[in-house]
Amino acid sequence: MATVFSPSALFTTTTTTTTTTSSPTTTTTTTPTSNKPHLSIRPPTKLHFPNITTTTLTAAALAAATIISTTTPPALAAEPYATYYGTAASAANYGGYGGNSDKKASAEYIYDIPEGWKERLVSKVEKGTNGTDSEFYNPKKRTEKEYLTFLGGLRQLAPKEAVLNNLALSDVNLQDLIASADSVSSEETKDEKGQVYYVYEIDSASAHSLISVTCAKNKLYAHFVMAPAAEWKKDQETLKHIHESFKTVG
Repeated sequence: MATVFSPSALFTTTTTTTTTTSSPTTTTTTTPTSNKPHLSIRPPTKLHFPNITTTTLTAAALAAATIISTTTPPALAAEPYATYYGTAASAANYGGYGGNSDKKASAEYIYDIPEGWKERLVSKVEKGTNGTDSEFYNPKKRTEKEYLTFLGGLRQLAPKEAVLNNLALSDVNLQDLIASADSVSSEETKDEKGQVYYVYEIDSASAHSLISVTCAKNKLYAHFVMAPAAEWKKDQETLKHIHESFKTVG
């Protein structure tokens, strides 16, 4: 039995298979399947690069602004000390009587006062008996203080030991401190004008004291800095500063 080929079969993608058997003719048509995968095409991705220069400058500007806003100018910082101007006026002229109301203009001595310390008003009686002219204290610990006494009619300093003993005669607290002292040291110094100062340091288990004594204008001036032992250890730098700040003027 002959097989007939159609001309169109040469131009199609189908394959015709003819099977001859004793039974009726059966024609099977097979369509080939493509094994190639389907690829999806995506549009190109645009890469974004940060503007490094702009970012860096912005961060630097913010940092600088922060520093400027949080830094306190030196001119605005609070002064840790104030200057006291003492007149060493007699009891009759106490409180500004006799033309001594302007302390700075008529000052005979000066010393520094720590910020926050309070002035203790000296009575006329106290001024007339032991010569106390001024006193300031730490309100957190009243026994931490500085004060000045003066005596008139003295042109020059006696020997160092005699001066300290004479000061103790009118100061009970100084007497007790010397009596219980572990050590007492003294030295003689001169300022830029050649004026002589005696400097004493008294140390005991309970307290510490620094004393500076000098003579000027026929007066003896004695500046005292005193503190309990515990406060001396904590505030030593401040206490030494106010001790060294004392000097006569005018």
